Amino acid sequence: MRFRESDYAAIKRKAEKANMNFTEFVTAAALNKPVTVINGLRDVLKEQKAIGRNLNQLTTLCNMGKIVCPDLTELIRQYGEVYGKISGLSGRCG
Repeated sequence: MRFRESDYAAIKRKAEKANMNFTEFVTAAALNKPVTVINGLRDVLKEQKAIGRNLNQLTTLCNMGKIVCPDLTELIRQYGEVYGKISGLSGRCG
């Protein structure tokens, strides 16, 4: 496929905004598939991954016998915050 330079640049910007590569974005657009961009989702997912890493570390320590009954209060609080953010972001879709 050939594109004018200005069109290519505009499509590339849209693909990056959608967190897709150029080919994925053009294919989705050509097949009339929805492309949804949710501002702020990247930060929320980063927080969620950090919580997952903390939980994995606690699980490893429990399995090693180094801790017996970890206090998950802070982890639950953080997860609640992330869940609230995800719920708020999902309300902006569709």
